[in-house]
Amino acid sequence: MTGFFGWLNALDPRYAWLAIGLLLAAAEMAIPGVFLIWMAGAALITGIVTFAFPLAGAEQVILFALLAVGSVLAGREWVRRHPVASDDPGLNDRGGRMAGQMVIVTEEIAGGEGRVRHGDSEWLATGPDAVIGTRMRVAGHDGTVLQVEHLH
Repeated sequence: MTGFFGWLNALDPRYAWLAIGLLLAAAEMAIPGVFLIWMAGAALITGIVTFAFPLAGAEQVILFALLAVGSVLAGREWVRRHPVASDDPGLNDRGGRMAGQMVIVTEEIAGGEGRVRHGDSEWLATGPDAVIGTRMRVAGHDGTVLQVEHLH
């Protein structure tokens, strides 16, 4: 048989399962998603079991399917119980990271709305009335609108 997976047919099925397991593990490293690693484990266990017990092709596929479903469900539960804590939870929350930071009013805040500058960017802002040049503190945000307050 020719084609990309033709070499797989030439392998002893025991080695084929091990090769599939290693390919899935490599794919997990290349495209992380905490899914393929469980399938890789199922393929590797299927390969190990086929070394110990001679199984027909259909039995091997059924074993792999059962192990794959079981390992994915078990892995999903494990990930749910052991969430990965981020070193920087505000990484993708730029407005949230600015809480407590100082800003300067660049467009008068009148009627509760205006603009402020933080670093090299300007933001829409809501808060108490303030004239241009007033230094204020970021109290929070609502989407891309900063909520500011006077310094105390």
